[in-house]
Amino acid sequence: SVHLIVNQNDASNHCGRTKLLPQLSGGLGLLLYVLISFSRKKNIQKSTSCAAKIPLQRLKPFPIHQTASILNIIMLANSRSKMAILSLIVYGLFLRQVDAFSLRPAGVASPLPTSSISRFADQQVEEKKQLRRPIDSRHTTTLRAATASEGIPPHTIQILMSDTGGGHRASANALRDALDVLYPSQFAVDIVDIYTDYGPFPYNQYVPAYKIMAEYSFLWDWFYHFGATPLGLALNEFFLDVFCFEPFKECIGRCTPLGADVSAADAKSQGCQTTGRRADMVVSVHPLCQDETLKILSYLDSNGKSKDGKDRTKTPFVTVVTDLGGAHPTWFNPGVDKCYVPSDALYKAALDREVKPDQIVEYGLPIRKGFWSERKDETAAGEEKKEKGLFANIFGKDDNSGAADADSASSGKKSKEELREELGLVQGVPTVLIVGGGDGMGGIVEQARAVGKKLNDDADTRSVTSNDPEFQMVVVCGKNENAQKQLEADDWGKGVNVEVKGFVYNMDEYMRASDAIVTKAGPGTIAEASICGLPCMLSSYLPGQEAGNVPYVEENGFGTYSGDPTVIADTVSSWLETPEKLEMMQKAALEAARPAATLDIAKDIAEYLFERKGISSS
Repeated sequence: SVHLIVNQNDASNHCGRTKLLPQLSGGLGLLLYVLISFSRKKNIQKSTSCAAKIPLQRLKPFPIHQTASILNIIMLANSRSKMAILSLIVYGLFLRQVDAFSLRPAGVASPLPTSSISRFADQQVEEKKQLRRPIDSRHTTTLRAATASEGIPPHTIQILMSDTGGGHRASANALRDALDVLYPSQFAVDIVDIYTDYGPFPYNQYVPAYKIMAEYSFLWDWFYHFGATPLGLALNEFFLDVFCFEPFKECIGRCTPLGADVSAADAKSQGCQTTGRRADMVVSVHPLCQDETLKILSYLDSNGKSKDGKDRTKTPFVTVVTDLGGAHPTWFNPGVDKCYVPSDALYKAALDREVKPDQIVEYGLPIRKGFWSERKDETAAGEEKKEKGLFANIFGKDDNSGAADADSASSGKKSKEELREELGLVQGVPTVLIVGGGDGMGGIVEQARAVGKKLNDDADTRSVTSNDPEFQMVVVCGKNENAQKQLEADDWGKGVNVEVKGFVYNMDEYMRASDAIVTKAGPGTIAEASICGLPCMLSSYLPGQEAGNVPYVEENGFGTYSGDPTVIADTVSSWLETPEKLEMMQKAALEAARPAATLDIAKDIAEYLFERKGISSS
């Protein structure tokens, strides 16, 4: 049954309507449930030119009480929001039946056969590479332009994001930290979840809605691909204009808060110390923060005279794309000043959306501070480890411990042996790290059990009399406490040492202490794993933007994909049993790594702001 809750204060004004709403909600709930159930049965195998053999993940059943709950929320919305949401749902389900959501090649974002740029994208990628900043450039300059007075930094940047997945906030925090390292006390950075903090209903429900759609991935599948159609893009722009222009204008026009511990409520109400002016520059790290932001900045810069991007004369606006192998069309708007992309695939996607080559800069993905490069020659220093022997290089075991310590000291980072000692891990055995993301999603229990059993069986086949484990597995469950309890209660056998963790803040140390990783195909984890030289066994991906990450890993030669726990276990076992193959994949991972990307992006953003303000940075 469907239970409708009506605000008592409005009861007298909605007396007649509330008599009909439960029946209407129940009928629509039944209709929607039937449509969804029918659409799931089709489960059409989709493919792209880059990932033709990647199957869609198995879809979980969608319980009717979830459908009813969603409809109750819809019924409580105002009439315009209600009709918009219901129209999108019905139209999306209809399009799913006729298979209108065909996937484009990985990384190509545009749903339209737009301009001639599409036909010559590959040629332009090669011809325009000289317009990008060299990948080897590093953070060598510091700010000499201005000094802070009265404790207020002279420069302010607002970073727009939404917590739909952990990667957007992580990237925003990484950029803030990089600016603080490169230009101490010179920047006040205002990170704001613009949809949650300022969006009206239903936009302020993006985060919980995303979590539901991520759990039932068929919902995200059609939502993502409908949003990439011409109609979806037009509807998104229209409804953002109607419902979000004014509240988002309040956000972008607010004075920049000062202090790292300012709550979202205090920042919104301006009940905290501020700079007294709005941000000098706006940065987007979310796909839905481009179009409306450009219109609002134009409106503010022209004192309310125009929303045309050409009238944005004062405030620079840049996009930092936080997807890796594929991206939604809304990431790319030709009106931005700069668009930072992490890969060649997204460089092509930006061109396909008519962003000009001189607007596009390719550095890599902004990642957490623990993974930043500290030396230009770090990779070269890693190559020198080959002299210690193959097995010692891979598993951190060597008779010549003095040489290992010297190499670790010269690289400025702790060795694998030192990290395992600090983390309480067994020394000198092949180690696999299994992660489920911050939310612990992705079937981590089944994967860990399959891998643990396989490794213990492999150890039993060896003619070893010692009681020491032959393998090691570290499982990081994130916030999934239920998974952590289940795995901690398991008996793994003496052949494999198993460490089960919850949410950890030192993921960089666990990665550097491991030899391979099992993870969902999140862009941040893949980028971080490649920096640590970890072969990646991808276990799941979210349809849409994460699908392109699978061919990215496979084509760069440092991993593969399977959603089957048995296949995952067999693959990981084959890697750990073959040091030569593992070393080859580790080299490929390091070659794909962009460890200085965060610092390079932050430096480029700062220098562009100095240029626009007429300040020298040298």
